[in-house]
Amino acid sequence: MSNKRLSELENVMKTAECYAEYKEAAEAHDELSGALEWKAKDACKDYDYRAIRERVKRIKKAKSINDAAGLMYILHEGLHGNLGNIAASSINRHAKIGTKHLIEEFIKQVCEALDFIYKADENEIDFYEKLSFFDETAHAFGRSCMMLSGGAGLGFFHGGVVKSLVKHDLLPDVISGASAGSIIAALVGTRTSEELENILTPEVIYAKFREWRIWTGFSKDSLLDSTNLENALIELFDLTTFEEAYKKTGKHMIITVSPADLHQFSRLLNAKTSPNAIISQAVRASCAIPIVFSAVQLKAKNRAGDIVPYIPSRRFADGSIMADLPYKRLARLYGVNHSIVSQTNPISTLFQSRDKLDATGLMGLTLRYAGKMAKINSLYAFDVLESAISHRATKLGIHKVRSIIDQQYMGDINILPDPTLANLMHIMSNPSKQSLAELFKQGERATWPQLDLIKRNTIISKTLRKYLKLLKEREARILGKHNGLKVVNG
Repeated sequence: MSNKRLSELENVMKTAECYAEYKEAAEAHDELSGALEWKAKDACKDYDYRAIRERVKRIKKAKSINDAAGLMYILHEGLHGNLGNIAASSINRHAKIGTKHLIEEFIKQVCEALDFIYKADENEIDFYEKLSFFDETAHAFGRSCMMLSGGAGLGFFHGGVVKSLVKHDLLPDVISGASAGSIIAALVGTRTSEELENILTPEVIYAKFREWRIWTGFSKDSLLDSTNLENALIELFDLTTFEEAYKKTGKHMIITVSPADLHQFSRLLNAKTSPNAIISQAVRASCAIPIVFSAVQLKAKNRAGDIVPYIPSRRFADGSIMADLPYKRLARLYGVNHSIVSQTNPISTLFQSRDKLDATGLMGLTLRYAGKMAKINSLYAFDVLESAISHRATKLGIHKVRSIIDQQYMGDINILPDPTLANLMHIMSNPSKQSLAELFKQGERATWPQLDLIKRNTIISKTLRKYLKLLKEREARILGKHNGLKVVNG
């Protein structure tokens, strides 16, 4: 009887119309399956519960005696995202929602400790001590990023994913997009949260992209006419630059593009490395699937505000070819050490490594490492082939295929569409109102099982950066007043 009820609850979770409905069914499932008892017990082989329990005890004691300096010492001592292995994927398979109460209590106590330190009497912890603490700790702790893959028409699935994360205030401030993912990433990076809720709907997307696919034939330099796509991007982003978008929203939006020639690496266009580049052209380039769409000359604004070529000697194409998920470079640029991925790239299914969660037992481990060896051998074969061929076009093609194989297509938290024929058909077809509504809903539903996990893995970082931002704003006001006095006295 209980197995039947569990199956019914799983079906409710799969077809839920809203997160509240999903959450209610997940909590009922945990109660019936015995997961509640598992959550209540500290002990578990998957994490160091003794170390976490001791850390909670020390934080509580320091708070009880109003020892802000002691709290700073405790957090400096070893605060990181996977302390005691609390972020291990194996822990997340025991319950449909939530985790060990001890882990949840630890995260809660850390956030309360950060709040306590921020509000501490500045006769005890002065302003610049606080600023230094939050600056150093935020840098050491790292932050999360959101990466949206390529996927042509299926990429509108990302819209539902982002919509759900925005609604629950869980979307990271660092967000990258490749190919189709670049459209949604650019919408995030150029809109406030309120504006995003209004524009990120199936109706608006349909109005802009209902005819992105217009066949031109084999006699042209591309199979599809990009006019409608370009017009839609200009309507959405106008001539906004990456720097202008960042100043408006404070979001680190990154668009990946691939060079259309040899001896060049993919580029990450963003407010740090290419502040004057124009977003609409960057997105157009990132969507330029080779052969399907022609490569693009990027544009930028010069100091006078005129539109000029950006990197005049180069043309760029589909970002997902060489940098579908540019995690390593995001880590270097933004201090990212945790990733949330919305993955719709059909190529990724061929190269995804099996998650460690699935690699249990001898057979699971064997399959996982056999896949890794196959990838290494494939790369070696393409390297040999590329070095042996002198024909430029053939060499370029081999180089691009090698880049596809050499990528990592999964992150720490992965949100995937259903592997169905209907979804496969979305890839190269013009969207309808119905298909977009289905993709958005599918994206939302695929995100709901991850919301609780995303919150646990991001709340400490968000709390650190919230207080760091407030302190830096206060510092700017203090410096502004001092500078003003100097001007008057001068």
